[in-house]
Amino acid sequence: MLTLDKIYQAQYVLKQIARTTDVINAHALSQDAGCEIFLKLENLQRTGSFKVRGAYYKISQLSDEEKKRGVIACSAGNHAQGVAIASKKFGITAKICMPEGAPISKVMATRGYGAEVILVPGVYDDAHNEAERLKNEYGYTLIHPFDDEDVIAGQGTVGVEILQQMKDVDIIVVPVGGGGLLAGISFAVKSLNPNIRVYGVQAAGAASMVNSYKKGKIENLKSVATIADGIAVKEPGTLTYELISKNVDGMVTVTDDQISAAILALIEKQKTVAEGAGAAALAAVMFKKIPDLEGKKVCCLISGGNIDVTILSRVINRGLLMSGRSCSLTLELMDRPGQLTDVTSIIAQCGGNIISAIHERSAEGSAINCCQLRLNLETKNFEHIEKIKSELTSHGFKIL
Repeated sequence: MLTLDKIYQAQYVLKQIARTTDVINAHALSQDAGCEIFLKLENLQRTGSFKVRGAYYKISQLSDEEKKRGVIACSAGNHAQGVAIASKKFGITAKICMPEGAPISKVMATRGYGAEVILVPGVYDDAHNEAERLKNEYGYTLIHPFDDEDVIAGQGTVGVEILQQMKDVDIIVVPVGGGGLLAGISFAVKSLNPNIRVYGVQAAGAASMVNSYKKGKIENLKSVATIADGIAVKEPGTLTYELISKNVDGMVTVTDDQISAAILALIEKQKTVAEGAGAAALAAVMFKKIPDLEGKKVCCLISGGNIDVTILSRVINRGLLMSGRSCSLTLELMDRPGQLTDVTSIIAQCGGNIISAIHERSAEGSAINCCQLRLNLETKNFEHIEKIKSELTSHGFKIL
């Protein structure tokens, strides 16, 4: 049974491996949110994620016989690294089943800590099934990423730290996949101060815990699709679901576009990098998914920073679109000299920057004496985009 004493014991054990990560006041992010935003930076944790907490504490509690058999785990990447570094610390052999679509950076980091990586076709749940099969076949000790009392206790140390670092926090917002982090934090926080509100955030494309929470029973999704690979889980844990149902004030979802905007905001305004799952809590606050935020002190958990650089540029581009920092316009022009010059002059006078332009004379659907001009622009915000569009239309240009 999970107890506050167990979480405090985990906090003591974790002094050997885990950092007490900072809580910072994000002034630049608070201006538009209507509340005072603080960030708990678990992206600066060992292995770049909070997951090392639960993995290390769980492995520290294994019997000598369990350690001797070696451990096996399933993970989209962050739990894998936590298990790998903990196993190396205790001198235990470790095998990690990971979805074959896991970011290569997380796969390489896991191998770098000394674990054997087994890539499994499909998503996290498929990797979990393979880990269970190998455990049953070879007798390995399974280190579950979330549905385990010791793992949850390890993750709960994040909640204890937040209360030690923020005496007057009103709301804590936590990303959710299988639910281990939210289960641990909500249990710790509600045990110490039930007046603090705790909310969970999932990606809209993998809302298994949100659906389960709202329907009052565990729901298994047929498929998941999100850039937040760290929280792409088809079915939440039984133990995590029970704890979350009792201790959490609400559950919300955010889209991939909103997550991308939050990643961009963290890079630009806080000079910190978060992966998709790591930025989900901030996205929920930025886009006002949490009720009654006005004037409150809100702590967003930035749970991890292990984003693959190959997708970072795409995420940034999506974030630019979501924040009105870039846009695409297609105009219909009369095919005569000077039209292109007029368009570019208007955009320049409005302060827009043209990144690319495609000019087509034989565009499908256009009149025979017309052509199409497709532009990609750098802009300041959505108001700036509307100003450019208004100026173009007022000069007689048709925006398609």
